[in-house]
Amino acid sequence: MTQITMPKLSDTMLEGTLIKWHKKAGDKVSVGDVIADVETDKATMEMEAFDDGLITEILIPEGGVVKVGEPIANMEGGKKSLTKSVASATTVASATTAASATTAAISPTDPKIKPAASSHGSRVKASPLAKKIALERGVDLSAVQGTGPGGRIVAVDVPATASTPQRALSAAAPRIEVPFSDNDTKTPLSGMRRTIAERLLASKTQIPHFYLSMEIDASPLAKLRKELNAAAEADAAPKVTVNDFILLAAARAAKQHPRVNAAFAGDSIVEYGSVNLSVAIAVEGGLITPVIRDAQKLSLREISAAVKDLAVRARSKKIKLEEYQGGTLTISNLGAYGVESFYAIINPPQAAILAVGAIVKKPVVNAHDQIVVGQRMTISLSGDHRVVDGAAGAEFLATIRKSLESPTTLLF
Repeated sequence: MTQITMPKLSDTMLEGTLIKWHKKAGDKVSVGDVIADVETDKATMEMEAFDDGLITEILIPEGGVVKVGEPIANMEGGKKSLTKSVASATTVASATTAASATTAAISPTDPKIKPAASSHGSRVKASPLAKKIALERGVDLSAVQGTGPGGRIVAVDVPATASTPQRALSAAAPRIEVPFSDNDTKTPLSGMRRTIAERLLASKTQIPHFYLSMEIDASPLAKLRKELNAAAEADAAPKVTVNDFILLAAARAAKQHPRVNAAFAGDSIVEYGSVNLSVAIAVEGGLITPVIRDAQKLSLREISAAVKDLAVRARSKKIKLEEYQGGTLTISNLGAYGVESFYAIINPPQAAILAVGAIVKKPVVNAHDQIVVGQRMTISLSGDHRVVDGAAGAEFLATIRKSLESPTTLLF
């Protein structure tokens, strides 16, 4: 008999809720079959079989909450663990983890990776990659609970920072009693909403934010976009959005200013070689940040197609787990909602987030000292002052402004 256990599907997951069983006792399963839907703190996931067998007993009914590692069903014929996660749904703005950005294979004999030891001198069982990540983040592995075979610590078990765990921080905060009456509606927190609350509380209390904003002359951008879309309509091609230009300009600027495309790792700063843009997308019940990888290498049309595809699949709950991990810089655009300017909360462990407002018409003074109607857009940067200084953030914004005010440069 093989036990099917609740897997750890994200770096912060402690338990999961069995939303729906797709198999019942007596059913045969083959590799790739979807067994159940599980709601975690970040997403609703499909659990797939990667071994053949026969389900003999369902241990947890639909709606049951199960801690990571606890059994949920029994099967016969399987020789491997039967749970493999494929993300299919709702996640959160803070789903990105540095662990997913660290993908280099580490040999067990790598001289830079030494056996981890507990504070009592006994050896801690951990994978080489987990040791490497822990070393980069300054995390004591003796305090980490492993979810691998035999309690072995794997990469996703390592906390994002060496600071106070988020759940402990949340628990330590004084509880605020909120009055309510029979006329009010009280809704329990979903896994997504709870994670948003914990992650963003940790971000605002543990990361020293600073804020910069810059106004952009959006007239050339609006004019070029109109011309491109007129040509696209004639050719029955997809249209481009203002946000497409912003994403491309931000990606290329981040490549020129690597300190913005970075993360604080305890005793070091990691500057990423690729710009993996986390794009904030509103979905029912929260916010997700799927990632456009190597965005600095894409053309305007390619980045437009990528973000449209991610948005459609995010709202139809078809985003895969790996598609919202590994982001290095987040872009949040509320211009479509009429918001002229705002400051966003940093998406840890990233060092910066760019907030984009709407293009608005306003009186401006032109080169001839005449007051005319102009089109302006405000972009704002929230930066982690442990990583980014004000001057570096200002240079990053200035590079974006230069590109957007001469938007034809983004076509090459």
